Amino acid sequence: MYKGQTITVIIPCLNEEEGIALVLRDMPEFVDEVIVVDNNSTDSTHLVAASMGAKVVHEPIPGYGRSYKRGFAEATGDIIITLDGDHSYPVNGISYLLEAFLHLQVDFLNASRFPVRDKRAMSMKHLMGNLLLSAAMSLLFFRWVRDSQSGMWVFRRALLKDMKLEAEGMAFSEEIKIEALLHKTARFGEISILYTSRMGEIKLNPWRDGILNLWFLARKRFAR
Repeated sequence: MYKGQTITVIIPCLNEEEGIALVLRDMPEFVDEVIVVDNNSTDSTHLVAASMGAKVVHEPIPGYGRSYKRGFAEATGDIIITLDGDHSYPVNGISYLLEAFLHLQVDFLNASRFPVRDKRAMSMKHLMGNLLLSAAMSLLFFRWVRDSQSGMWVFRRALLKDMKLEAEGMAFSEEIKIEALLHKTARFGEISILYTSRMGEIKLNPWRDGILNLWFLARKRFAR
């Protein structure tokens, strides 16, 4: 519990046995619940996570968004924090993010990876793709968001009941931010974090996922 609020951390994983051990090792003691969503890993991700005290749930249907929706269904905390299992997001920065979340009095806080201070963490191709998608989202929805593709967020679980989350894949990251921005009463904030190079294999396909995310943004905007 953190200042009277119960905390759930949700981590989607696909073959992250190396990274998840480091993530869970650094998890702050005040976190009440850690949910690792194993999305059909073929390595020992689920065994490592369970041995380190995480609640492991299995999602057989592949997809980043699908994994998060499974994790959200299991979460019980007042506040949900998300991050990846590859140790690229700062687990030791969770208290910093919670302090910012409470100080800014927001309901959804996006952890922006920009500016990227660790040059090994993101290739130029990925950097340009992320900036393009963030600019497209900002223009389409009339609200500046520095990092539409960040996978680390802090938000009130109560928001989920009012969100229409459809994306099953990587577009889920931008969709949940859009839903927070368009929420009638929710306050949205953004703060920079230190993003570092990941452990394990890279699963993102920049061209395929970039085009799909751009197409999703257009559909989401004009469907409204």
